[in-house]
Amino acid sequence: MAQAAVEVGPVFAAVLAVLVLLAVAAALAGRLGVSRAVVTASLRAVAQLGVVSLLIAAVLRSWWATAAFITLMLLVAAATSGRRIGSWRLARFAILPIAAGAVPAGVVVVAGGTVPLTEVAVLPIAGILIGGAMTATSLAGRRALDELRNRHGEYEAALALGFLPREAALEVVRPTAGHALVPALDQTRTVGLVSLPGAFVGVLLGGGSALQAGATQLLVLVALLAVEAIAIAVTIELIARERLTNTYKL
Repeated sequence: MAQAAVEVGPVFAAVLAVLVLLAVAAALAGRLGVSRAVVTASLRAVAQLGVVSLLIAAVLRSWWATAAFITLMLLVAAATSGRRIGSWRLARFAILPIAAGAVPAGVVVVAGGTVPLTEVAVLPIAGILIGGAMTATSLAGRRALDELRNRHGEYEAALALGFLPREAALEVVRPTAGHALVPALDQTRTVGLVSLPGAFVGVLLGGGSALQAGATQLLVLVALLAVEAIAIAVTIELIARERLTNTYKL
């Protein structure tokens, strides 16, 4: 099975460079305004994964190190979502929906015995769940604030009718909040038909059977639906309570 693994070398580096150039060219041609972001994100990924690859063996030697690394992932995810929603200072609130989604789902997955209670199994599962919660929090937060700004008149009208600020905000953001779950829903609906996501491929490359790969991917996708649904619900609640931001009132 080692022959199925990606070979790291000059060819690998060249392929990455070509893929980045393709993304940049598409961004420039479409005037998307993200060509520089594509390059910086790719360079950050190279640097970060390089460091993680060197550290991961040491991290997986103890539960304390693994727990510390998972905590770091959670903090970085919160900072990223906070910045996407409004500013870095919102990280202290953005961590709530991310943790609210990832922690209970992770406990259910591990406590149910569906994955081994080992560092090498728990760490990647935690990363997947935290990443999904981060994406859902960012999407839900940005969409909710856009709705509150664009439909500020409806918010004010609800207040005039006697709604409390939280209730008025939820009336505006709830109808579109579920849109943040669309990527996860589409991936779950089309898995195996349109794409074979990472967990499936990873199990196959690791020597597992196709049945094991399918079961692992199914577990991950359904867990992500739960994680992201919780994160979205908590996000819009925090925004309605003016915890993530109150800029929609400006």
